[in-house]
Amino acid sequence: MLEEIIDKKSNFDLTSKSAFSKEDESFTSRSYAALLAKNTIPYSHRKVADNYTIIKRIFKFQAVMSRISNAEKNLLAKYDFNILEYTTVKQMYEELALLQKWSSSQDIALKNEADQILEIRAKELKFIDANRYANISNEIYKGYLALEQYFVEISKYKEI
Repeated sequence: MLEEIIDKKSNFDLTSKSAFSKEDESFTSRSYAALLAKNTIPYSHRKVADNYTIIKRIFKFQAVMSRISNAEKNLLAKYDFNILEYTTVKQMYEELALLQKWSSSQDIALKNEADQILEIRAKELKFIDANRYANISNEIYKGYLALEQYFVEISKYKEI
């Protein structure tokens, strides 16, 4: 009995199941991305997602993408966002929800910066994909996987 409980706890995957779910229920990161995708998605998000999806399908990121610039890092820091390699899945979901809200804002400056941040995130994701690894190889910092799943869910080219 004790071994069974220990085995269950050691095999528990925080990103794939809610702590409150029963054995037959699962709440995956994919289902959360799908939940986000069912919200009102700004056109700018779909455009970035479509661009990312097309480039990934056609070119498969064979060319090395550049890292983000200091100005882009400063824009992320302005809103207290980490670079993508230091972002957890939970942080990425919260950030995506904020960016959706800001992209639909009446404040033009906030809307433009939200769209710039999403483009920076896509650029970071392309760099991680091109190098086939994140510099931080920790199980906690998997925000880039959540971002990629978000792009897949909202892109109109996901069935290609």
